[in-house]
Order: sequence, then C-alpha cells, then structure tokens
Amino acid sequence: MNCLYMGATPELVNAADRETLAAIGSHLAREFQVPVRPIDLPPIDFAFDSARQQYASIAVLEMLLRRCPGDARLLAVTTHDLFIPVLTFVFGQAQLGGRAGVVSLARLRQEFYGLPPDPEVLLARAAKEAVHEAGHMFGLVHCSNRECAMTLSTRVVQIDFKAAHFCPPCAARVRRVTTTRSENRIPDPLPPERYEN
Repeated sequence: MNCLYMGATPELVNAADRETLAAIGSHLAREFQVPVRPIDLPPIDFAFDSARQQYASIAVLEMLLRRCPGDARLLAVTTHDLFIPVLTFVFGQAQLGGRAGVVSLARLRQEFYGLPPDPEVLLARAAKEAVHEAGHMFGLVHCSNRECAMTLSTRVVQIDFKAAHFCPPCAARVRRVTTTRSENRIPDPLPPERYEN
C-alpha cells in the first residue's frame, strides 16, 4: 500500500502548532492522493550540534528510517532549526526516492525574522515545504519552474513565491508513482549522498 506517515517531534505542543500539523496532513493527502496517517515521534535531542546551535538533519533522517513502518514513507515536522554540514541551514530534507523526510518550522515562522506571528503565513510555507520534501520521497528532483512546489528554495521569499502544489509535469510523475503497482514499491534506502533538501 502506498501510504505516508506524518509525525511531529514532541516540542510541537501548542494548539497553533497542532492545527498547522493537521492542515499539512490534509494538504498532503489531497496533493498525493494517498492516506496520511499520524505517528508518534521521539525527541531529536540526539541530533543537536552545540557548536552550531542547530539540529543535524541527516541524523534525524537516519532515525526516521529506523521508525518508518513497513512499505511506507515518513515525514517528520519539527520546530528545531536544521542544518547539513555544507549549508548554514535547511528548511527540510528528504531521502530522494526513499522513505524519510523532515521539515523544520523554525525559519518558516515570521518571528524568526523579527516580525509578528502570522499563522496563515506559517501554514502556507509549511504546506509548501511538506509537499516539496514529500515530493523528493516520491522520487521528484528539483524543478526549474519557479512556481512549482519542487523548485529549490534557499530563502524564505522563494518559498512565498512558489505554489503549494506541483506543476503539471511533476504532478504527472507523482501520479505515476502513486497509481502504478510496480512503481509503488519503495526502493531500498539511499546512501546519505542522495538526500535532497
């Protein structure tokens, strides 16, 4: 069965965060046309890098791979700021064509930039990044269409510009993966060098 599990790390405790998580799950179910099921996740304190004051996203992905149920994919949502060694930060990261992905809400919040909280902006950005990272898990690479959810975003303004859905060619690729039985099988986990952000 083609299924997507989604869970939050335990620090997402307030009502606004939980509403955002529920809305992301509903959006993913509509966009991918697959069931999105909740899953409990542990804290990611093990991934904290004290020198950077951030969390290592590759370590989080490795933990998610160990917790991912059977023949499914798992997307985690966290409020912690994520990084990979070669970049200052990442909004999220996923295993290309694999089973694990993570999205950080830290830099999607207006408060990160010294602005007042805006739940609508947070939800829009979170939905776009969740679709982007889940798209990588379903085998999509970055898209050159700047309005497609699969376009690379290295700045929050790029997230604001793109849509929360795929362009027609990317949508067709996802439909093929989610509707063709022979392609429904999730490949064996890819080595770390095949992670996408």
